[in-house]
Amino acid sequence: MATDLEIARAATLQPIAEIAARAGIPETALIPHGRTKAKIDFDFIAAQAARPRGKLVLVTGISPTAAGEGKTTTTIGLGDALNALGTRTMICLREPSLGPCFGVKGGATGGGRAQVAPMEEINLHFTGDFHAITSANNLLSAMVDNHLYWGNGLGLDPRRVTWRRAMDMNDRNLRNLVLGLGGAAQGVPREDGFDITVASEVMAIFCLARDLADLQARLGRIIIGQTRDGRSITAHDVKADGAMAALLRDALQPNLVQTLEGSPALVHGGPFANIAHGCNSVMATTLGLGLADVVVTEAGFGADLGAEKFLDIKCPSAGLAPDLAVVVATVRALKMHGGVAKSALGAEDVAAVERGVVNLERHVENMRKFGLPVLVALNHFTSDTEAEIEAVRHAMARIGAEAVLCTHWGDGAAGAAELARRARQLLEEGHAKYRPLYAPELPLAEKLRTIAREIYHAAEVQIPPAIATRLARFEEMGFGHVPVCVAKTQYSFSADAGRMGAPSGHVLPVREVRLSAGAGFVVAVCGDIMTMPGLPRHPAAEGIGLDSAGRIEGLF
Repeated sequence: MATDLEIARAATLQPIAEIAARAGIPETALIPHGRTKAKIDFDFIAAQAARPRGKLVLVTGISPTAAGEGKTTTTIGLGDALNALGTRTMICLREPSLGPCFGVKGGATGGGRAQVAPMEEINLHFTGDFHAITSANNLLSAMVDNHLYWGNGLGLDPRRVTWRRAMDMNDRNLRNLVLGLGGAAQGVPREDGFDITVASEVMAIFCLARDLADLQARLGRIIIGQTRDGRSITAHDVKADGAMAALLRDALQPNLVQTLEGSPALVHGGPFANIAHGCNSVMATTLGLGLADVVVTEAGFGADLGAEKFLDIKCPSAGLAPDLAVVVATVRALKMHGGVAKSALGAEDVAAVERGVVNLERHVENMRKFGLPVLVALNHFTSDTEAEIEAVRHAMARIGAEAVLCTHWGDGAAGAAELARRARQLLEEGHAKYRPLYAPELPLAEKLRTIAREIYHAAEVQIPPAIATRLARFEEMGFGHVPVCVAKTQYSFSADAGRMGAPSGHVLPVREVRLSAGAGFVVAVCGDIMTMPGLPRHPAAEGIGLDSAGRIEGLF
């Protein structure tokens, strides 16, 4: 069987100007990056603001497993299928991070016949957006330390600097460090650390900014630390916001690429959903909604993380109202949630499917809490049996949902045709009554408890006194109205990665809270989740290299 990379490499891609024309974008609005990818200029984007908006479809998934679910693949397959049915559709995705590309998860361009391309370029450096975001983040770090070195006129307390450096790579050794050693000429000694770029506040700001002016204003509001008397110091105070915006100016223009079947796709921004808000850029999504009748987008990891943040953070911030949620599952993953080891997934086990389907049921029920109609996309594997598939369909019928079998990995648009027909029907019926999970005026701790109770089915949120004090301080500073972004393991509704299925009655332990004043939310770090991941024992990087012709091998 051909690999994703081999399938992508065998495809004949169209010149990006032809893809743009299909999306209603004139060639004069393109800033080409080679033959098959381009950025879209700000003037054209601004001109689309007054156009009527299309329908918005959110693709999300069950709690991920080592068996794979195919959420991005389904997003692409559904978009291709809608276009094949004659519905003008734009696909909006996040950019891949180098961390998982070289770690354990691999790239984020879909798979099989449902991919965005050029696959190697998107998964690696693409148009340089992540490098720009990393540079802007670390420019602020350099200016903070430079301010301390040259007299510290603002009175910033080196012990209370909260801004961290960033790198788009998994490297656990950089989580905590001491810098400025070596004498007075080398800087002011203090503790510091790195987050992966996709978890940085600059990435969140980049993805939530409506335009360049909003970008710079948000950058200026970043809080980098406090003085000894507790006064907050911002990026604007150290005069870093202008230079940061300059570094990000070109990157903020959305990237246009294509699927293997020629559908236009905007791939822009890329925060992780387990440690950040997990959605592509507002600029790309709103541009797509102005150009297309339907936009199909995805949010990272399971619906308890990416979808909840899409619906409670991105949509209220950007004024978006989604019309449909599609929850992706596989029989293999449901069997893992039912207690089957990855090595035993090839054997039929209907009982395991019936045990594991509770995870899917909860995600479907959670999406309904936001007032959205829900479709289930059952991503097909050749090892699935009819009895196992029927068990999923029966379980969905019990809760009034429909599971549609999809084969887009192998068949492209044709394999998602039925999913597209059902999605289009639900969009035409217009049943969506979107509403966020909680009101802005709810106290921060209560917002966190609401997410834990309603989405995770936790019995209690463990908030130590010191963290409760910090939350109260954030409210005193005027940030009580912002949403809460929960950072926790993606593998479970609980904070324990080993508790699969649909655990209830557990305790959500809050380890840390961070104020992202520029992004406009508070991050609650729960359990043992890390904002700088580490590489596995055998990272994917070990299998990546160049062949004798200089072509990349081993990406997946």
